[in-house]
Amino acid sequence: MGTYGSLGWIKRPGAKEKKLSLEALEKVGMLAFKSRQISQLSGGQQQRIFLARALVQNAAIYFMDEPFQGVDATTEIAIINILKELRKAGKTVIVVHHDLQTVPEYFDWVTFLNVKHIATGPVKDIFNDDNLTKTYGINYKVAVQQ
Repeated sequence: MGTYGSLGWIKRPGAKEKKLSLEALEKVGMLAFKSRQISQLSGGQQQRIFLARALVQNAAIYFMDEPFQGVDATTEIAIINILKELRKAGKTVIVVHHDLQTVPEYFDWVTFLNVKHIATGPVKDIFNDDNLTKTYGINYKVAVQQ
């Protein structure tokens, strides 16, 4: 689970790789489901498995596309806590995220894109009405109030 890239073409996962996989499953709260096929899991459970696969690789940079999509609140909190742990460990975590209401709570850095680069920087400086309007083409403050 997530270790084949480092093993090469011939080598099979051994005790070390299995241990890393089990630790990652435990970290994401999915150890009890270790023998299940991924198709038998809910969307939120699948997201946790995908995160465990990424964690096993012990990468310097993690790129995640909508990791909170289709998950319940409990899973979302679990994922954000793991992302915060990665950040504390000195890892870079890049997340594609469209739920603007949670951006200030979840992230410390933001990049706005809309065909071109709009702005990048600390959330406290960049996450503002002007950049939201440039990115989404509407006055975000007015749209949210409606």
